[in-house]
Amino acid sequence: MIKHIVMWDILGAGPDEKARNAQRLKAAFEGMQPIPGLLKLEIGLDLSGVDYACDVVLYSEFASRQALDDYARHPEHLRVRRELEGLRIARHQVDFETP
Repeated sequence: MIKHIVMWDILGAGPDEKARNAQRLKAAFEGMQPIPGLLKLEIGLDLSGVDYACDVVLYSEFASRQALDDYARHPEHLRVRRELEGLRIARHQVDFETP
């Protein structure tokens, strides 16, 4: 199994705009149609409020490395990426394998 974690810092002129943009990102991922090989997807908004925290985290599990690669190119995922273009300031990613 491959676990795929992505964290974003979100664009926003102030806290309200940043919160709206984070909610928009969350809703877009939660609204994705099923993608083969994607076993689990969770997305959360930061509650800590600490200045070094990222604003949004995505946690997902894939059946295999190939499934993750296929997800990256899947039309549904690409649609969501296009929809959210320009909302992120920074992006961090970790992919790892578990038995």
